[in-house]
Amino acid sequence: MSRVGYNIKQALLQIGRNKGMSLASVFAITAMMLILGLFFVITVNVNLFTEMVKSDYDQVEIFLKDATTTDEAQSMMDQIETYDDVKSVEYRTKEDALKIMKKRWGESSYLLDSLGDNPLPNSILITVDSLDSAGKVTEYAGSLDGVEDVKYYKETVEKLTKVTNFLQIAALVIMAFLIVVSVVVVSNTIKLTVFARSREISIMKYVGATNWFIRGPFLVEGILIGIFASLVSAGITYLLYSKIVSIIGTQAMMILSSPLVPAGYLAGNLICIFLAMGISIGACGSIISMRKFLDT
Repeated sequence: MSRVGYNIKQALLQIGRNKGMSLASVFAITAMMLILGLFFVITVNVNLFTEMVKSDYDQVEIFLKDATTTDEAQSMMDQIETYDDVKSVEYRTKEDALKIMKKRWGESSYLLDSLGDNPLPNSILITVDSLDSAGKVTEYAGSLDGVEDVKYYKETVEKLTKVTNFLQIAALVIMAFLIVVSVVVVSNTIKLTVFARSREISIMKYVGATNWFIRGPFLVEGILIGIFASLVSAGITYLLYSKIVSIIGTQAMMILSSPLVPAGYLAGNLICIFLAMGISIGACGSIISMRKFLDT
């Protein structure tokens, strides 16, 4: 414990002596993590929406015009059932659709109570045996009289999957670049301290101090910088995302039929991810900065 206390005390003193560069390191890591947080928030919400749509990937939903009667809808269902690959056909009233949406939204379902009149249309839900034939069913159903729109989930899933993959690749590329920049900045910050204490380090080595004893305060310094930057970036990301959810959360749920990921759920994950990255960046920067001064 005395060694740990010594390392922390020396690390804090070193940060105090180099406030400017330490602050630059914090800003560099924070900026990197804020960009990462942006991609993380977008990717998580796209993944949530994709998973919700995937549960209906084998279905085609036909939205009917308000003027379409129940008898006309039944006639359309009889025609659609003539297709060999149609597994089942179900008529869904706007009331049933609203109940399903409330159940899907869970705790956020109370937001739907402010809609007033039910804006959802009556629809026909078609379940197909073969996804290959879903395209033909969609084309045929869309040509029937009384149809307002057709929703084909497989196409939506494929598009969302491509978007998710692109976001993940882009995030990895940008993250790799920013991590390198952050490590270099942290390394240069600690090098200033090393140069200032080079004579002291030489004396410590001369009297028999081990490399890890000398390296300890510098390693802790990098880790502390990383932890502070991680907490700052996680806090900023949480506050910004909470504000966005409060402003456009309801509109997003109406458009996507899916709630945004709660800010509280993201907060815990962000802190864990950011702390792991911040500690790693700080430690790597410290180790790199010391390699020229200590035997490895």
